[in-house]
Amino acid sequence: MSSILDAVVVGAGPNGLTAAVELARRGMRVEVFEARGTVGGGARTEELTLPGFWHDPCSAVHPLGAASPVFKTMPLDRYGLEWLHAPLPMAHPFDDGTAAVLSRSVAETAASFGSRDAGAYRRLVAPYLGRWDTLVRDFMSLPSTALPRDPVTLARFGLSGLPPSTWLMRRFRDDRARALFAGLVAHVIAPLGGIGTGAVGLVFALAAHTGGWPLARGGSQSISDALAGYLKDLGGVVHTGFEVRRLDDLPPARAYVFDTSPTALARIAGLGRAYQGFRYGAGAFKIDYALDGPVPWTARAARRAGTVQIGPSSAEIDRALRQAVGGTAPTRPFLITAQPSLVDPDRAPVGKHVFWAYGHVPHGWSGDLTEAVERQLERFAPGFRDLVLARATAGPPELAARNANYVGGDIACGAASGLQLLLRPSLTAFPYATRHRAVFLCSAATPPGPGVHGMSGHNAAKAVWRRLKERPT
Repeated sequence: MSSILDAVVVGAGPNGLTAAVELARRGMRVEVFEARGTVGGGARTEELTLPGFWHDPCSAVHPLGAASPVFKTMPLDRYGLEWLHAPLPMAHPFDDGTAAVLSRSVAETAASFGSRDAGAYRRLVAPYLGRWDTLVRDFMSLPSTALPRDPVTLARFGLSGLPPSTWLMRRFRDDRARALFAGLVAHVIAPLGGIGTGAVGLVFALAAHTGGWPLARGGSQSISDALAGYLKDLGGVVHTGFEVRRLDDLPPARAYVFDTSPTALARIAGLGRAYQGFRYGAGAFKIDYALDGPVPWTARAARRAGTVQIGPSSAEIDRALRQAVGGTAPTRPFLITAQPSLVDPDRAPVGKHVFWAYGHVPHGWSGDLTEAVERQLERFAPGFRDLVLARATAGPPELAARNANYVGGDIACGAASGLQLLLRPSLTAFPYATRHRAVFLCSAATPPGPGVHGMSGHNAAKAVWRRLKERPT
């Protein structure tokens, strides 16, 4: 057997592990090298606050993970992955004590917007509900060379989703629906008026109706561990605690696949200023909480939701996003919060809970947003602070230290605004290839972008095996 590997993957996040699995499933010899002591990247679980409280340092809720076309082809349940669903995927409370909801049921969701907008919402999502599996595969495989399976539905989705989300929100007469939809767009830290942002909101809404917004039992680490376990059974090898500074650090291989930021790839592979035009976006400020009880939301719907968005109006959400992107820390940040122990009580001691919240701040910001975050939480859950047993805060410097892909605290691995939302990491039809014929990129800096879904890794693996078939050994 040749001593030259078929592929080396740098970075053991979900995309890197998925790329490795896809190559190993095709009989290739693959090894993965990860700088941290465990696999996971943005899908880890740790005791960040107190013993027995298991937190997800980054993502906790995975609508695109459950919907992922590539994950559905893998037997990850055999390796411990189990999806858990809260009674409601998401709630969006308002100052009057009520909430709009994103439910598995379209009817329940529409009703929460009020009679003036219920019909408009049903008409918005109806064309895609019966075609979701094909649509999400086509959408998340772009810019694949394969032809779409349902080009008519994909084109219709494009007509609705390519314009700014502010255009799409004009369908709604009241702000309840607009605020919830604005919050969906804000998950990718994109200003609401940006091109393609309508598609972001639509994808998250459709994911809730067709597959839910689940959490992984035991935490997000379960996703990464399942991928690593499957890879090892396919003959792949994973090395942890191995930091790669240059290509010469790695064993000889026919292809090198990087689950890293574009700038890190350029530095390691000696590509100079290959990605000099790549922009990083605003950062996040995240707080993980150990709580003495459930969050005392005023809105009853929020007490049943795995995710709770906090932004009482579309205008306030837009203002917070613009401030963060423009270099100012918001005094009233838009928050995304998650309640894992609501459906997974083993994540905390009996009667206790884990909870996290994050808001958006300027790129590289080194301040403390804790007071502003907790004012917003108290606004919709009076008495929240009385339940806090411990908190672990992480602003942009800490997030970047935990995960080198989060440059400046940018958890999307690149600004999701302008053309870069659609064409990442550069204006090219071949986003996974580089000018070095043996080097490829598979991180969230490539399409379809951020989220724990593995599709960037899957798409990159396709580019790798096509290239290797051109150069047989």
